[in-house]
Amino acid sequence: MIADLLVWYLVFVFSTTCHEAAHAWVAYRYGDLTAYSGGHVSLDPWPHIRRSPFGMVIIPVASFLMNNGAWMIGWASVPVDSRWASRNPGRAALMSFAGPLANLLLALVAFVTMLILLDNGTLVRGYGSIGDIVTLPDGADIRSPLGAVARGLSVMLGLNVILGIFNLIPLPPLDGASVLEGGAPKLVGGFYARMREIPAAEILGMLAAWQISPYVIGPALGFVVQFL
Repeated sequence: MIADLLVWYLVFVFSTTCHEAAHAWVAYRYGDLTAYSGGHVSLDPWPHIRRSPFGMVIIPVASFLMNNGAWMIGWASVPVDSRWASRNPGRAALMSFAGPLANLLLALVAFVTMLILLDNGTLVRGYGSIGDIVTLPDGADIRSPLGAVARGLSVMLGLNVILGIFNLIPLPPLDGASVLEGGAPKLVGGFYARMREIPAAEILGMLAAWQISPYVIGPALGFVVQFL
């Protein structure tokens, strides 16, 4: 359990850091220096942990332990100048899209690496859970360093598919809402403005996204895994 927790947590921190650093880097490139000034244009996880210790440390570990190592959740954020975002909706949409895109690219790297290792016989297809998409051949010691690689690649693929797709659900406070609002402000801007007037709109949005996500993420993850 401790070894699995370590693998999951390292992958979670790396993936979340890449997600937030991508947001910060795109914002910096397009004129919002807020996140850059806070040190968030970096793959060093500490600035992100320092900003969101609850979402980056406590909740991930607690969620893992409470679900017998089946999955891990958490969150982080980077500061954004709301005036910059309102003046530059298109750039704000790209900034919002950058985080999920980073997760999907990490999933792609894990996927290609898995294909190579499956093709040469180093790994075999696993048992279908997020932590066992690939595993070692029968008779190999799954507690070996290569076993940790198999677990890490499985978690990297599964977790980043989940993070990428979940964050693109177009409900606040998820990135998908900002992507849609910035990409089509005349079409949906009024709708999101009205949503923000609702007390606890972000909590309601997260609850709704949580209910929707199994119907989106499950088929997407299954689609990816079937190609291995």
